[in-house]
Amino acid sequence: MSDLLNEMPPIPEPTAGITEEEKKFNEIAELSKNGYLLLKDNHIDEAENAFRKILDIEQQNNYALVGLGDAARKRNRFRDAVEYYTECLEFHPGNNYALFGLADCYKALNQYNKAIEIWEQYLQHDDRNITVLTRVADAYRKIRDFRQSKVLYLRVLDMEENNPYALIGLGHLHYDFKEYRDALYYWQKMLEMNEDSIDIRVLTSIGNCHRKLKTFEQGIYYFQRALEMDDDNFYALFGLADCYRGMNQQFRSVEYWNKILQKDPNNKVILTRAGDAYRNMGDYEMAQDYYQRALDIEFDVYAVLGLAMISKIQGRYDEAATSLTRLIQSDPKNYRLYLELSECYVNTGDRQKAIQCLQDFQRLGIRNQLINEMLDKLKG
Repeated sequence: MSDLLNEMPPIPEPTAGITEEEKKFNEIAELSKNGYLLLKDNHIDEAENAFRKILDIEQQNNYALVGLGDAARKRNRFRDAVEYYTECLEFHPGNNYALFGLADCYKALNQYNKAIEIWEQYLQHDDRNITVLTRVADAYRKIRDFRQSKVLYLRVLDMEENNPYALIGLGHLHYDFKEYRDALYYWQKMLEMNEDSIDIRVLTSIGNCHRKLKTFEQGIYYFQRALEMDDDNFYALFGLADCYRGMNQQFRSVEYWNKILQKDPNNKVILTRAGDAYRNMGDYEMAQDYYQRALDIEFDVYAVLGLAMISKIQGRYDEAATSLTRLIQSDPKNYRLYLELSECYVNTGDRQKAIQCLQDFQRLGIRNQLINEMLDKLKG
């Protein structure tokens, strides 16, 4: 069944008649009605049979082609669906149901520019369809056209105040463009509208805004609310761990990193985060264990960096410098590696080599305040 307004295309009711043309009309109408009802109930095979019978009676019938497109879309066979919708539009230009289905297929195939083009055609016939306007705004967001996406979301809010899809879209849009305070405004509106039945994703999104704004204590409140709804929610656990990390409460952060690892023991990113937490707590043996577990999965810059930092803390500067030099070869634009390597050279008494290391970074043409400050200090 077509998704458009959650309705099937309007099918003419059969009328009594005796001519061959009227019999054909009645048969097509009955098959169409049955086909869409079967599709609605997810009896896809039977629905397809009904639509194919229509095509045997009348090639290029618009109800049958849209129905077959909708059936293919329900099976997630989007390329097949595109063919049916396109064929329908060749013989029935401007068919709203074919346009809607075709655009949704392109969206599912991540071909957002094509989806936008089709939805714009649809809006020529119905420029106040909120469902389509929010889909077009979503597509513009996916291709990072901030201005056009925001215009369409706000247009929807002008038509329907507090439309949840527009508010959610605006929240994601501003978050994607690092405008966290604006994102927070829209997510908070969603919370105010649905305080008693809030979606857990709204809570974690608000928490993430606070995490990015470094208002960690406020973020913790929302992540904890999310955990009350689902105590295994990855985003809530990650958010809490990262907030506690930001507050330098490593003993709390490692508690939540480990909760994630209980469910996902081979998550390389979380293993290195937990390793960092143990290192900052001074538990170097445990930190080394976590870094090595990450490296056993595959090479990881941050795991090697963590091990190098432990070597440096323990006074094994040459060993740390060797690791850091290799890391720079694989990640030459990571300024932190140059800072750490330069400090190793300072500690071994090779001031000139420390200066040379920082100048190597500057030659990449990347401006970095911390690099400049350390270089000035060494030269001074």
